[in-house]
Order: sequence, then C-alpha cells, then structure tokens
Amino acid sequence: MQNLFYDYGESLYANLTNKCPNRCEFCVRETADGVGTAGSLFLDREPDAQEAVSELLKRDPKKYKELVFCGYGEPTCTLSVLIETAKKAKELGFKTRLNTNGLGSLVNEASVPELLEGLIDAVSISMNAPSAKEYDDICHSEFGEGAFGAILDFASSCKTHLPKVRFTVVDVIGEEKIEECKRLAGELGVPLFVRRAL
Repeated sequence: MQNLFYDYGESLYANLTNKCPNRCEFCVRETADGVGTAGSLFLDREPDAQEAVSELLKRDPKKYKELVFCGYGEPTCTLSVLIETAKKAKELGFKTRLNTNGLGSLVNEASVPELLEGLIDAVSISMNAPSAKEYDDICHSEFGEGAFGAILDFASSCKTHLPKVRFTVVDVIGEEKIEECKRLAGELGVPLFVRRAL
C-alpha cells in the first residue's frame, strides 16, 4: 500500500515522491525506510493528482495543526501533484507548509514560489551549509555548486510570494558553520531554524 500521507507529531505529512536532485550525507533515507510510526515511505510508484487528492479526502483537517509537504523526496519534483493537492487542502481548511531543498525552480525551470502563491502558507528551505562548495560537499546536488545560489534566489522569491519563509540547517554541520548560516540568512532577511538530525 502506498504511504502517501502519514501522521507525525500534530501534523499530517504528504509523501508524494521519492525523487530528489540531492544526495545529502545526513539524509534519513540513507539509514531508515521511514520516520516515527509511519512505516516505509519508499513508494512503489508516484501518485497522480487524483490519487493524492482521494487519499487526502480521507483525513480530517480539524485533527491536524497543518499539512506538510515533506516525505522521502523533494516535493517540488512532482510539482503538478503538489499544486493540485495543495489546492484541495486549502479548500478543506488545512494550513499548509512546504519543506524543500529550495531547488524546485531549477528542477522545473519555472518560478515555483510564484506558482505556489495562495496555496502554501509557510515554507522551510534547507540551507545546510554557508557556501556553495560546502553545500556541494555534503549535499551532492546534481546541479553542482550552482545549487547554492539557486537556493538563496528561491528564498528571496518566497519572501515575495509566500506568507512565511525560513531557512533550516541540521545540527550535524557544527556550531561554527551554523553561525555562518545565521549571518547569511540574516543578510537575506530570512530567519534560520536549527533542527536536529533524525
């Protein structure tokens, strides 16, 4: 059975794809099939929008703090399904959040923040390092060192089109690099949240 939606804390999480342009060294996918009690989050196949919406309709939005697009892949790699699912989620009364690596505009060759305007209430963008080389060293993006600048541009665009935006870093990068990330995020006017590795 496809595990397209799963409960995690007070939120409902959407797991719409396993595709990702990065291979981050600290990614939980490298060590586990799922998180919490979700079971395996590796999909046999990607759902289409109709299947994702049908599964979403089985959930009561009153039970959840928010719907988070964050599974075992980069949600913007299946942008049309993300958009249609977010549209239905907003109709149902869900608050919505996107957890992303910030590379969706490169992946889709389109301005993803602009396409998500009115559909996503908050976005968390994984910064993960304070420079292009350090980012590529740990995230191994298919876009190489060009990925880092794209992430910063993505964040700037999110500030224009979406109500709330923040950067995140994983605590495994160390205090010195976290402080450098904080400085860079501050220069862009985007708050930074430090999260623990799963």
